[in-house]
Amino acid sequence: MNIYSDSSHSILKYLKDTEVNILNLLIMTGDFNIRDSIWNPSFPYHPAISDDLMTIADSFNLDLSFPTHCISTRYSDIAGESNSVIDLMFLQSGSTELNNHSVHPDWHLSLDHASLMVSIAIDEENIDSFRFSITKNSEEEVNFIKEVIYAIKSVDISDISDPIKLEKTINSLTSKIEYT
Repeated sequence: MNIYSDSSHSILKYLKDTEVNILNLLIMTGDFNIRDSIWNPSFPYHPAISDDLMTIADSFNLDLSFPTHCISTRYSDIAGESNSVIDLMFLQSGSTELNNHSVHPDWHLSLDHASLMVSIAIDEENIDSFRFSITKNSEEEVNFIKEVIYAIKSVDISDISDPIKLEKTINSLTSKIEYT
């Protein structure tokens, strides 16, 4: 889930006050617009909105991820305004595959925010599959086409007036073709 929290923290207030049911959330990331000493040791304060953010993350079974190198995620071009860490990533609690992320300031191009990246390992899985084929222009192909045409013609399409009846008709056609 990608979050953008405006300076009023509207989305965090919404998520806190609304029962949002998202199952199996692996990652929550985004621009939270919260400066806090928890994720930025050079910032001296801990605002209350951070506690709300941590409660929301906990409700999704997510933990704050700390990057492999603690660096700023937002770069200011305003004189006197310091860079900050306001882009965060929360990862599934207890996951050994998702345990940290990295910040790439060199990827920000013309934007004022650095890119965050997490690697997700995907296990190789072999899926047994098979394919039937019929030789083109063979007698077997001609017979198969005749059977499919017969199956299509035999489907009752006299009443497809609503989605449920249409679904039944489609299922009937599917089963006849699969049988062929």
